[in-house]
Amino acid sequence: MHFAASRHAPRRLFNYGGRASEVIDRLRSLVMQHTPRRDSIDLNEAILEVIAQTRDEARVNEISLTSSLAGDLPRVEDDRVQLQQVILNLIVNAIGAMGAVSGQPRELRIASAQDDAGGGRVEVRDSGPGIESSQAERLFEAFYTTKAKGIGIGLSISRSIIEAHGGRLWAGPNARHGAVFQFSLPVDKASSYLAYAGGS
Repeated sequence: MHFAASRHAPRRLFNYGGRASEVIDRLRSLVMQHTPRRDSIDLNEAILEVIAQTRDEARVNEISLTSSLAGDLPRVEDDRVQLQQVILNLIVNAIGAMGAVSGQPRELRIASAQDDAGGGRVEVRDSGPGIESSQAERLFEAFYTTKAKGIGIGLSISRSIIEAHGGRLWAGPNARHGAVFQFSLPVDKASSYLAYAGGS
């Protein structure tokens, strides 16, 4: 009986994996195909609101959380809820990555800047175990995870959200140690035009 059960286990696992894959595909399709809200957003304001939500968690984990936000950042056109969900996911992932770090400072830094195309760029840097350059792109694959209890869908969905708004999300090793996740979003053209017209 036990042999029969174990013999059918791979089939059941395959079925469960197939269903889970379908769920992820549908979520990604929903994000990509559903027309997202297009709010004019102060990116720094959105970042600060998420930082306020996660500061206690960082403190409990003895993580130094700092921010460096550009003052001349243009407004971006995005769904505020989805944008903040991406920022929250990146910060929570960074906090989790530093959970096992000992013997060195636990540092989390969130920064914003204007990108080369004139839009907004956000960086989330941690001092965790880090990632290999060759591994960075795999992190965004559905079900790929480096966490013992992770399921590997957060970054996949986050990238879908950012791409649905005309931006991009990528990762790489931090300069000293740890990892850095970055995303960029296009500028809100309507507010930029009004600012230009008002200044002319």
